[in-house]
Amino acid sequence: MTFPADSLYDLRGLKCPLPVLKTRKRLTALPSGTEIAIETSDPMAVIDIPHFCRQEGHELLHSEKTETGHLFLIRKG
Repeated sequence: MTFPADSLYDLRGLKCPLPVLKTRKRLTALPSGTEIAIETSDPMAVIDIPHFCRQEGHELLHSEKTETGHLFLIRKG
């Protein structure tokens, strides 16, 4: 799956809770309906990012395991 460079947010190398905190901050600045892709290497992100989306009212459109961690596609609610 490929994304435009401006929609890909590279959070690899960060440990819990930083991927969620930085995702929250990025989404706050974006209009509703915007889609962003998040790349993480934190193994807890597979639990934390979907939970964050449910709690905050965002839609998790896609989640996949990658060679370096996980990739998530989120639509801001």
